[in-house]
Amino acid sequence: MKKIMFILLVGFAALAVAAEAQWLTDLPKAQAQAKAEKKLVLMDFTGSDWCSWCITLKKEIFDTKEFADYADKNLVLVEVDFPQRKKQSDAQKKANEALSDKYKIDGYPTVVVLDSAGKEVGRLGYDEGGPKPFIALLEKLKKK
Repeated sequence: MKKIMFILLVGFAALAVAAEAQWLTDLPKAQAQAKAEKKLVLMDFTGSDWCSWCITLKKEIFDTKEFADYADKNLVLVEVDFPQRKKQSDAQKKANEALSDKYKIDGYPTVVVLDSAGKEVGRLGYDEGGPKPFIALLEKLKKK
């Protein structure tokens, strides 16, 4: 019985990991991947360890299986993080500041969506309702 419980627990853990979306931190690499795969780039400008709405967006939308499945087929994800407690390299901090300046970010969370050519097609933030309405908005942007 203990073996069966252990196997089930490991199986559920594997499913949880498999559902997790993969986030990059390098926009040029993300744009190259998006171009090759004909996907949108979704940049999440976040304060991952201090911004309550950013944490809620991640928990209620980005960390769901439904969003991970959608992202796998349609998006290349980039996290542009401005943490207060997490360590970041100086190069990453500088790159994130440059992106914040380029896209004129004035609040968190801000989600900037680019087409595969790098042109901005829309901006989103956190709205209640989970992944379904968020994905519906992304679908509208995809058709632009």
